[in-house]
Parts: sequence; structure tokens; C-alpha cells
Amino acid sequence: MATGRPALSSMAESITIRVQSPDGMKKVAKEFGFSTNGFSVYQNRNKTGEITSQSKSLSLLKIKHGDMLYLFPLAAPGPSGEIMDVAAPPSTSSSSSLSRPQSSLSRPQTATQITEDEIDQYLAKQDGKIYRNQDPQLCRHGSMGKCVHCVPLEPFDEDYLNHLDPPVKHMSFHAYIRKLTGGADKGKFAALENISCKIKSGCEGHPPWPEGICTKCQPSAITLNRQKYRHVDNIMFENHTIADRFLDFWRKTGNQRMGYLYGRYTEHKDIPLGIRAEVAAIYEPPQIATQNSLELVDDPKAGAVEEIAAKLGLRKVGWIFTDLLSEDTRIGTVRYSRNKDSYFLSAEECITAGDFQNKHPNTCRLSPDGDFGSKFVTVVATGGPDNQVHFEGYQVSNQCMALVRDECLLPCRDVPELGYAKESSTEQYVPDVFYKDKDKFGNDITYLARPLPVEYLIIDITTTFPKDPAYTFTSTQRFSIENRDVLGETQDFHSLATYLSQNTSTVFLNIVSDFHLLLFLVTNEVMPLGDSIGLLLDAVKTSNEELAQTWRKSEQWATIEQLCSTVGGQSSGLPDYGAMGGPPNPTSSSSMWSCRHCTFMNQPGTEQCEMCSLPHS
Repeated sequence: MATGRPALSSMAESITIRVQSPDGMKKVAKEFGFSTNGFSVYQNRNKTGEITSQSKSLSLLKIKHGDMLYLFPLAAPGPSGEIMDVAAPPSTSSSSSLSRPQSSLSRPQTATQITEDEIDQYLAKQDGKIYRNQDPQLCRHGSMGKCVHCVPLEPFDEDYLNHLDPPVKHMSFHAYIRKLTGGADKGKFAALENISCKIKSGCEGHPPWPEGICTKCQPSAITLNRQKYRHVDNIMFENHTIADRFLDFWRKTGNQRMGYLYGRYTEHKDIPLGIRAEVAAIYEPPQIATQNSLELVDDPKAGAVEEIAAKLGLRKVGWIFTDLLSEDTRIGTVRYSRNKDSYFLSAEECITAGDFQNKHPNTCRLSPDGDFGSKFVTVVATGGPDNQVHFEGYQVSNQCMALVRDECLLPCRDVPELGYAKESSTEQYVPDVFYKDKDKFGNDITYLARPLPVEYLIIDITTTFPKDPAYTFTSTQRFSIENRDVLGETQDFHSLATYLSQNTSTVFLNIVSDFHLLLFLVTNEVMPLGDSIGLLLDAVKTSNEELAQTWRKSEQWATIEQLCSTVGGQSSGLPDYGAMGGPPNPTSSSSMWSCRHCTFMNQPGTEQCEMCSLPHS
């Protein structure tokens, strides 16, 4: 922050006004001309008291000799927008005026314009203090009084968090915000800055890297610290069925599996101002899985999944993967491999988690960038100390997110618990990364992060299941999960006909209230419903049977029933399809027929499929 002192002269007297801006003083011109630069002028550093009127004089604005004005750019200036013109008009000081910028550049998004998540808006309005009852032994006052033994505690009180059962090592993010915005200044200077490991652009005093670098454009060195707060304080699956269906893939194949968690963020009342990620469904994208590895492939349905989840009031809150190895198949035990003597998350998993978190940033009003950290969580299904399957939740720190975003962190090939900070090259400058540890004498020693123990980057999160299960999707029958062709579980109209024939519910909403079924109805290639399913999604979201019955009478569902009846007529058990509330539609030679090989609907009277050319029977 540089300070300039342009002289504002007049016929009567000469006064000096100090003008301070992030870019410093550039040159002096005839008057305050910002029409081509996009600056705003304020009387206070906190961007209050903006000088907007062109008719007000310096005396009316109460600007005196020696006062300070503050200039802030409306948008990032380009190469031609780095000149700030400040000088004195030829009139008297009483009639000297400050002209408002007439630039067409729009004002950047301010804190008041940023729309935070609903849970963040809710917690920001809460008191958050920890209220205590009177201590019968230490309190010596009436019922209306307070003393140091019963006064409410702040939500970031470390002593209180350490005495919880179990102790809480990380305060909630909103408690951390209260800590920053507390005190005498009320957070006047509080700002959550995102870490950058890249060279700042626009430095013209030297050749670009690798020929030159200076302290102005060089990123600061990073000393890794264990993060004191976390953006999510608890992960909860709505019921055991969600996790059991996900684990079925490993149980049947022995291969690992990965999925995206869809749910919502709610208040976690066990921790002051805490946030809980509630999981309502798991979507399994296309992947190549083995016993020791996972590889994600391109997912053509990714956009449709996001759209369906949004219409159901859900969002992607995290990802889950398995790391399971059977120990004794007779009694169903698994190996306990992730512990304090090995690792909890490998460096490669930390990098993947950091990449996911960077793709799902957390909107924050206190950040100049509009976002800070992430609520995206990582869940690992692995063996526990009792050799049973346990679900462990994690996030990586904001420092890890920055290292991953700027491509500064690499995994070690042979040691999964160690990462490695890249060294600078002619293509990329990498700042020095350090971490602190204690030597054998108990002294704090600073080490270069080559290699780096990833435990400095990990934040653990409690993962739980509720005592009283909840069900966003109420169907008791299981529709086939997507992308499980290796198990012989396919999503087609044969599986849909089987699903409908086996479903004994008389409530239509309960029949269609299945996340994987809704996804199939939208993304199938024979008859994708697309936008026409909106009413049904609203019915599932609000648990409204009347809306579901209204959609059931639509032409789209009648076509679906006809397809299922035609396909199901070639398999056993389809007569039970009448459980949908009506008898099955009989097939005849005069009606359209579905190819049992490709499910294409053919015109009556044809003997072979018009799509695949295979015979009718």
C-alpha cells in the first residue's frame, strides 16, 4: 500500500491531500480523472463515505489540508488502466470538486452481494454462545446475576471444547469467524485470504520467470500448521441401507468402489455453530476398479445427476471410497490397515480430496475472492480396530487445497503417508514449504517439506448413523444401481419391469421414490423423460402423494407402463405388475412390440427389429 501526496492548488491557497490506493501513485494530472481507470474514492479505509456527488466541493465534504482519501479499483485494471490521475482544478478550494468515475466497468461483487449457503446464513444469525447454569458451590449471586463461573462462553472457547466427550480438536468454521470478528474492532479488519503459490502477474520491473523475480511478485513461503477449525463438523448417513448398498459391490466382487455423496448441510447441535453433512444417496460414476486401485472415467450423465439432485433439494456434499481387504471370509472380518502406525489418508488421496474441494468451494462473505475453503467431505470405508467395516470422515486443510490447486504437491511412490513439495523449475516457481516437528530433545525444528507427512494436511470428521433412521427416498424395493454392469445389474426396461412387478406398495409415491430409478427415467436412451419429470421430482422432494398421482396420469408414464408391459411379457412374473394399481396391458400382434435385445419399440406386424435387425422371437 503506497501513499502519494498530490498538491491541490487554488487561487486563494494551496492544500495537500494524501491519496492512498493499492497500486500507489502513478502520475499527477489536471483533476481527479478516473473515467478510463475505474476507481472509487472513499473517505475511510473500510470503504465507507464514498465520494459520489460531482457537485460537492471539498469544503462541503469537510476535506481539509492533510486529510487522507482512499482509492479502490472497481475491477482488476488492465495494462492500460494502471494510470491514476490526481491533481488540482483551477478553481478555489471551496469550489474544488471530486468527479465520480464515469467508467463503464461494473463494480466487483461485494460482501453484501455474495449469496452464502442457507446453513451459513442461518448460523450467522444465531447467538452461538454456550450458556451455563449457576454453580451451587461457586456462584454467590441471585438468579438474575452472572459471574465468571456461569457467564455464557464464546463458541470458540478451547477449554470447553476440550472437555466435551469426546473432546473436539477443531472449532467450527462459524465459531472461528466469531473469533475473528470479536473484540473491540468487531472484525473491522478481518479478512479470510486464500493462499496463493503462484507468481503474481503484472510485475514489469524485470523479465518474467525464470529470468527474473522480485519480492513484490514472489509468493510467500508456506509453513504448514494443523488447522484449528473445520468447515464440516459431522457426517451422517440417513440410514444403514445407503451404506450397505454401496458396500454390496465390494462384497460381490472384491474390488474397491467409489461414489459421490448427495445430501444437504444442516446444523450440528453437538458443537457450537457446527455444520453437519447429511447423506441421502450415493451415485456411483463410471470407473475401472480393481482390488488395489480405482480409476474414474468420463461420465456423460454427470450434468443430469446434478440437475436431478438440485430439483430434489440435494447437492453433492462429498465422495466415498472403499479400502477393504477380507481377513476371514468365514466370519466376515476385514483387515485393520489404516491406523496411527501406517496412515489414515495417503498422499494421493489427500491430493484427490484437495482437487474435489477446490472444485466445490465454500462461499464466504469475508473473503475478497468470495469463497474460502470447502464443505466437500471425504469418507473412507475401511477396517476398524474390531476388524469390522468402519466409515471414517476427513477433509484436507486450506493449505493443502492451495498446494493442490497450484500443482505444488506430489505423492511419494513407495511411501503412501508421505507427500513431496515440488522444486522450482524453468516452467514453474514453487515457494518453499516447511513444517515443524519436535526432535528427540523436545525442541521445535523446522523441516523442508521434501518429503512431507500428510498428517499436517488432514482434518478428521466424525461419521455417524442415526438412532432413528430417516429416508428421503422411501421406496422399500431396490432398483438397480447405475454402472454396475460387471455384476450383471443393468438399468434397462427389463429391470424396471421386474422392479415394478415385485413392488407390493399401493402408494405410487413410495414406488417411484428411489434415487437410482429417477436417474434412469431421465437418462435412459429409449425414452428419456427430461423436463417432463419435474412434477414427479417435486412430489418426491415434498413427499406429496397427490402430485405423484397427478404425474402418474400423464402420457409419459403411460408410455413407460406400455414399455414395461411389452418387455415384461417376455419374462416370468410380469403379471404381478398389476400391483401398480391396474391390470397389465395385454400384448397382441396388432400392438407395438419391444425388441428384447435393444428394447427398441417396433411397429406392429414387423418380424425383425428396425434398430438391430434381430428377429422378433
